[in-house]
Amino acid sequence: MIETTTAGVERPAAQPTLTVAAVARRLGVSPTTLRTWDRRHGLGPSQHQAGTHRRYSLQDVARLELMRRLTADGASAGDAARVALATAPADLPTVSLEAPPVVPVGRGATVLQLDRSQDRVRELVRAADTLDAPRFTAIIRESLDRRGVIATWDGLVVPALAAVGARWARTGQGIDAEHLASECVLGALRHHTARFSAVPMSTRPILLACVEEEQHSLPLHALAAALAERHVGTRVLGARVPPDALASAVRRLAPSAVFLWAQRPHTGDPAQLAALPEIRPSPLVAVAGPGWPAHPERWAVRQRVVGVADLSEAVSLLSRAAGAGVLGGV
Repeated sequence: MIETTTAGVERPAAQPTLTVAAVARRLGVSPTTLRTWDRRHGLGPSQHQAGTHRRYSLQDVARLELMRRLTADGASAGDAARVALATAPADLPTVSLEAPPVVPVGRGATVLQLDRSQDRVRELVRAADTLDAPRFTAIIRESLDRRGVIATWDGLVVPALAAVGARWARTGQGIDAEHLASECVLGALRHHTARFSAVPMSTRPILLACVEEEQHSLPLHALAAALAERHVGTRVLGARVPPDALASAVRRLAPSAVFLWAQRPHTGDPAQLAALPEIRPSPLVAVAGPGWPAHPERWAVRQRVVGVADLSEAVSLLSRAAGAGVLGGV
């Protein structure tokens, strides 16, 4: 397409672009994941200029779509990124500015926006919508057995829960489906973790907890299951852990690392970390979730605090802290 300037000079028209939020919705990932893919793998906006908002071209989105498909099929993020960056533009998935295809759910009415390639996600959402707990659980367990926790969480669980949750936020309907889906995921993750109970784990476990007043504990169980695959032992304290209870657990367990999740805005108050006792050897303190403020390395706390962006990064960091290394999947 060509446009003419006021001076009468012809130049190519500006190419359409999408915001970070729009791209995240299309791919079924979080904006944090997009920033991680940009920072770690170079899969960001190709025309971004300093001081401006990040906007993705259609070719940028096509590369991200290819990356998402590869990771959903079990490829590591690094391998998927290398393939996506090396793929010629003509061989990338086709992306348009039209709204993503809609997939009918149940009888009647409400539809959820999902990519047509996400057959398993679509099947999972249907099972949640019909409250088919056995089918929902079977899909999750099969994926955990075949692809492991990280690929299942990033490529299946997160997109499905996001779709179900988005419908509830938009229409006020489907909270029953969201609750059932969360319970089924929790059960499948606990079952998967228990499979490794007979395998020797690291001697100093990782302590996993939600901060005080935070009730969203499902990410803790995903992390525990992913670490169990790598023979890293954990203790999950769950939701709404008061600082004094967390401090008591640190003294008794002497963990190699403490992982704290904050989902809702402002639940992640760095002042809570002041209650963590000083023990030797000192545990790593890792924080994650959108409830924390940015730049944990600048917080005025005694402990060395590291922020992690996603499940894969948390698993790598905590495996190293436990001295176990990454031993591979199931």
